[in-house]
Amino acid sequence: MWTSASTAVNTLVNSNGSWKNCRSGHFRCLVLCTSTMRFTTAAAAAFLSSAAYFGNAVADDLDEALGNEESSTSTSTSSTSTASIKKPTFTPYTSVKAPFWEQFTDDWKTRWTPSHAKKGNTGEEEWAYVGNWGHEEPYVLQGIIGDKGLVVKDKAAHHAISTKFKKPVDPKGKALVIQYEVKLQEGLECGGAYLKMLRERKELHTEEFSNTSPYVIMFGPDKCGGTNKVHFIFNHKNPKTGEYEEKHLSSAPMARIVKQTVLYTLIVKPDNYFEIKIDGIRVKNGTLLEDFTPSVEPPKEISDPDDKKPEDWVEEAMIPDPDATKPEDWDEDAPYEIVDEEATKPDDWLENESLEIADPEAEKPEGWVDEEDGDWVAPTVPNPKCADASGCGKWERPMKPNPAYKGKWTRPQISNPAYKGVWEPRKIANPAYFEDKNPSNFEPIGGIGIELWTMSNGILFDNIYVGHSIEDAEAIQKATFEVKHGIEEQEDEANKPKPGEDDDKPAPKSPLDLDFKEDPVKYIKENLDLFLTLFQKDPVEAIRFMPAFAGGIGAVVATALAIVIGAVMAVLSPAPAAAVKKPVAKAKEVAKELKEKVEEKIDEATASGADKPKATKRASKKE
Repeated sequence: MWTSASTAVNTLVNSNGSWKNCRSGHFRCLVLCTSTMRFTTAAAAAFLSSAAYFGNAVADDLDEALGNEESSTSTSTSSTSTASIKKPTFTPYTSVKAPFWEQFTDDWKTRWTPSHAKKGNTGEEEWAYVGNWGHEEPYVLQGIIGDKGLVVKDKAAHHAISTKFKKPVDPKGKALVIQYEVKLQEGLECGGAYLKMLRERKELHTEEFSNTSPYVIMFGPDKCGGTNKVHFIFNHKNPKTGEYEEKHLSSAPMARIVKQTVLYTLIVKPDNYFEIKIDGIRVKNGTLLEDFTPSVEPPKEISDPDDKKPEDWVEEAMIPDPDATKPEDWDEDAPYEIVDEEATKPDDWLENESLEIADPEAEKPEGWVDEEDGDWVAPTVPNPKCADASGCGKWERPMKPNPAYKGKWTRPQISNPAYKGVWEPRKIANPAYFEDKNPSNFEPIGGIGIELWTMSNGILFDNIYVGHSIEDAEAIQKATFEVKHGIEEQEDEANKPKPGEDDDKPAPKSPLDLDFKEDPVKYIKENLDLFLTLFQKDPVEAIRFMPAFAGGIGAVVATALAIVIGAVMAVLSPAPAAAVKKPVAKAKEVAKELKEKVEEKIDEATASGADKPKATKRASKKE
């Protein structure tokens, strides 16, 4: 639907912003071809902001008004048959006895509860968790027949689901192992795929799970913009104040963003040693006492908050020399450059030749009517005589640096005799200091929560293990992950294009990675689709995520029509011919219809945000 509109834009502007598709020599095109018209940043932003509310239907009308023919490019893909790849049928793995082991069998709903609470404590209007969850086999690179998982069904929506353990998992004095599989069937545009180990407490079993539910550990991949990491965050309780503080892993490893199944494993031992594995390979290890920010133990000493810097304290190490005087021969008015009086005109300088001449090969186009099109003037080209000479036109002596230039005089700097150094408040014992040599003694875990907002659907969770046995986790890896991952690799390899196929096709880019200057049409289309999807799901997130589009709300119709009609009028002036008057008139006729469609689009998007399913607001809870 967008193709014809993109053709119109492509006809008007090329990748460096200059007008094209002109008939060479024609006066109207000559004006455009010889004086480049560029999009400024502000104009581009205004156009994109307005275009976001037009939608594809409006783009079609705009194309029709400009008289462009619709063009489309069809692509075909082929893949090698994967019928020869043998796939096993799923059977539950029952050889492990763990505190929690989830394979998402058909009775999964007896253990997992989607949340319809409202997302709170965000500082903005609250939004309900309206994202749907599915229970299905993967539709991308199916590894094992009948192997189902928990699937995120909606993009640009808040999702939340949780399960409660029959018996809390107490990590004190034991190793804690968290392991699960994630399959990003549509990639990970912007969002997370992590798990929260929920803190065991009375309210956990009575309240709906949400972003405010207290957790012990958060672990798993997260990607958005420049952020791409595997989170490992744990909440630590200050034994003196009773307050909880998040401790974030420093230098977290990068998440693996592929469409094959990825296995994430976290191991924390009683001696505070931790290890993160991806697909069974260690990618990060360290200790809870040294590799987290802020540190578990607060500093023993802190700056005295009551200590004040004395008024006579001097922190300036250098000062201007008060005894220095400007030299008598110092001329502050001397120019930086002067004319080189010793320069002479080169012997081959062509003073009577101009830099450009009329193109001797240009011819007046057939059908040119001076009364309608104006006097025809041949375009200019560089003078070929000047290419072999030192220069053309009037010769002037060049400039050279002025040896007498010294600039503005300033006093030289000297050491300050009154300097006392950089002032710092005195140190005192930290009243909040405590020692915790065993932060690995996490509080009991009562369940698992998955709470996320993502721009990608099709995220599949499977084979979640929470327990104390590293050996059990490795056995699960071999029996489940390694089997399906091997099949996925075979299928992925079989589906790759043969050598020579699609070599010229660039890798697809995220709308956030596109550059307006490289391809204005694709930039507008991709970001338009992304913004409308976001706005219909969650206007607040849309505005926060793409502020450039949201900034033009107040000038939707006026800006877009002014740019398009203004551009057409510029092409037509000063003497429009009958052949091009018709599409302009048609554009004016359709303007009213465009405005009505824009208003309808805005009303529909606003209604979709306002008519979100209502949910009973959770009662406030204590941690």
